[in-house]
Amino acid sequence: MCRVGATENPLLNGSDLSTMISGSSLSDSRQVDEQGKPLYRNRRNMSSAGRVLTGAFREISQMAEDLNLPKNISDRANLLFRQVHETKNLRGRSNDAVSTACLYMACRQEGVPRTFKEVCGVSRVSKKEIGKVFKKILKILETNVQSVTVEDFMSRFCGNLNLNIAVQRVANEVAKRALNFNLVAGRSPVSVAAAAIYMAAYALGYRKEKRG
Repeated sequence: MCRVGATENPLLNGSDLSTMISGSSLSDSRQVDEQGKPLYRNRRNMSSAGRVLTGAFREISQMAEDLNLPKNISDRANLLFRQVHETKNLRGRSNDAVSTACLYMACRQEGVPRTFKEVCGVSRVSKKEIGKVFKKILKILETNVQSVTVEDFMSRFCGNLNLNIAVQRVANEVAKRALNFNLVAGRSPVSVAAAAIYMAAYALGYRKEKRG
C-alpha cells in the first residue's frame, strides 16, 4: 500500500522527517500483516527549529489569507522568516511578531503594499512590538524596502470605496499638486491618499450618507 503524506515544504529541512521500521527482522511475525507485507511505523521527529518554522509558516499563511494576499507574498514572508531565524539574532522575540514583520516586509518587497496598520490588524501582537522587530530585521538582513507612494494606495482605496475612475484621476492630481507644492510634508502616503480621495469625491458630487 502506498503511503502518501502531505506535500513537503521546501523551506523545511528534509532531515527533520524520518521513517522508522519497527523491529530488527522482517521474519518476525509481529512485523507483517495478514497478507505478509511488512508493517512500517512512520514517525516524524521534527526538531525544535522545524516546529518553529512550521508554526510561523502557518501563522503567515493565515494572516495572508485574512488580508487576501497572493501566494507569492506568503512565500516571500516564509523565506524571510527562515533567513531571520537562522541568524539567531532575534532570540527572545515573539515568533508572531517576527512573522508579522516578515509579512509586512514581503508586501513591500513584492510591490503589493498594505498599510502597517492593516497588517498589524490581523496579528496578535502589538504594533509597537512589530515595529521594533521590523527595524531589527532590516538590520539583520542588511536590506531595505522601497518607500511606499500615494499611488500605491490610491487605486485600492478607491476600489474599496466603489469610486469610479474619474474620482481616482482627480484624487491623483490633487495628491500630485499637494506633493509638488510641499503642502503635505511629514504626512504619510496613506494620509495623503485618503485626503485626496475625500476631496476628489466631494468635488465630484459624492456625499457620505448621514447616519440616523
